[in-house]
Amino acid sequence: MERRDIEIFLTLAEELHFTRTAERLGVSGARVSQTIKRLERRFGVTLFQRTSRQVALTPVGSALREDVQAGYQRIQEGIAKAIAAGRGFSGILRVGFSSPLVGEAIMAAAEAFRTRHPECEVRIREVHLSDAFGALRAGELDVQITELPVREADLSSGPVLLRDKRMLAVSARHPFARRDSVTVEDLTRDTVLAPTGAPEYLLDALIPAQAPSGRPIRRTQMMTSRQELLTLVSAGAGMAVVGNQATRYHARPDIVYVPIADLPPIEYGPVWPAGAQTGRVRSFITLLRAELDR
Repeated sequence: MERRDIEIFLTLAEELHFTRTAERLGVSGARVSQTIKRLERRFGVTLFQRTSRQVALTPVGSALREDVQAGYQRIQEGIAKAIAAGRGFSGILRVGFSSPLVGEAIMAAAEAFRTRHPECEVRIREVHLSDAFGALRAGELDVQITELPVREADLSSGPVLLRDKRMLAVSARHPFARRDSVTVEDLTRDTVLAPTGAPEYLLDALIPAQAPSGRPIRRTQMMTSRQELLTLVSAGAGMAVVGNQATRYHARPDIVYVPIADLPPIEYGPVWPAGAQTGRVRSFITLLRAELDR
């Protein structure tokens, strides 16, 4: 039996339906029917009983399935390992994240990745916006999931995987702490803290440079970590635009998170060195997307 014949036989033995088997394998119904007839002529025995309403394995067909299944599974596993090695799945996959919500999803995706590719170790580390792409450029990461957009000539970015509603973090003593929501115009009324070293285009995407009225928003780049940001906000040094995830991961009695009514969510997606998207990077992104879609 050729490999495709085995695939068709085993799939039909599982589905017991010619049309579903054809759809699952991406072949025509005629191909499935012809293959089974050819196998039955070759073996000189009926493998499936067919009626207008039902398809069922004969005793010989059932025995053949049991004999073929185990060997075929070992062949498939061997082929998968060879393909994985050729595509670079063995070794180490180094993944960065820039927010706790993304980090949590990455941890779940890493478990799924390790199950699928046990020969590949996954290492995870945090990345700060104050040095957004330093680890990628230094070859310390293969991919990172970070705030978008990314407009760097030496880096490539993928699709949006996650969106997080934008909030304004203020001191519990701030006048805005009693508001149900704020607008971009409100951001002009106090200093907005921003990460030191963030690219200007990313800073503009996270915190507008001006309100719709044209009034400038005072952005001060003076912090390098989230904990430093929260400490400054708590002390009344300014406000900060953050994701809604802060209400879960950084809840504090001295800080209030207020929805920003007229700003879109913060977007996150994968970033990797240009021309260096390996098979393991693609596989990890696919698994991460599946995890986030759950």
